[in-house]
Amino acid sequence: MLLENRNAVVYGAAGSIGSAVATTFAREGARVFLAGRTRAKMEAVADAIAAAGGAAEAAEVDALDKASVEDHLAAVVAKAGAVDITFNAVWIRGELQGTPLVEMTLDNFTTPVTTGIATHFLTATAAARHMAKRGRGVILTLSSSASALSGRDQVFHSTGGFGVACSAIESLSRTLAGQLGGKGIRVVCLRPDAIPETWPGEPGEIKRFMEAGTVLGRMPRLSEVGEAAVFAASDRASAMTGAIMNLSCGSILD
Repeated sequence: MLLENRNAVVYGAAGSIGSAVATTFAREGARVFLAGRTRAKMEAVADAIAAAGGAAEAAEVDALDKASVEDHLAAVVAKAGAVDITFNAVWIRGELQGTPLVEMTLDNFTTPVTTGIATHFLTATAAARHMAKRGRGVILTLSSSASALSGRDQVFHSTGGFGVACSAIESLSRTLAGQLGGKGIRVVCLRPDAIPETWPGEPGEIKRFMEAGTVLGRMPRLSEVGEAAVFAASDRASAMTGAIMNLSCGSILD
């Protein structure tokens, strides 16, 4: 198992991506601490992990509140001895899309940006302070293909502040990697394209349009994001930091 004897904190663990990554971490041997604001949903994830033979526990944490984040991490370290991995999948208001910038309100534009940067800054820096004491750790962040859309997709999508937020998270991840590498801490950002499994209802024409713009002719799956996160957090990726993992099925080539 790639993450045996590791302690992993997953923020936004009740969401589709957070729960998928947490479940895959647990399958690979990590003890998973689920953090979020919806305890009932997180408890369901923890129960499913336990039923599969893994170890997980849930706690209510506001990942936009410094004290809440720091108190939770202190409790994790007191209980488990260390925090080895963090992954932030907190929702950054992706529903505030679909309106041209010239018609969008300032609040709807800035909300994804301020949310995305604030939660990633708070969770990453708090974890880094604990990891630095031991000289090792992995911080995983999450953006999306909205950070680097092709011209075709820029014309089709009106991403508002969401694309700007994803670009900012990627820039923050590189900056953190540069500052934390000397302390033995790696930082990797996962950049999936849209994941149809997470969409309500039938994907329909939008899915076909987006698939047609990928090299693989399809969109990524939740399981693929989970597997990529495990690899990035494991010793098999020990030379990787400051990287943006392209999980777009080739809608972006960089």
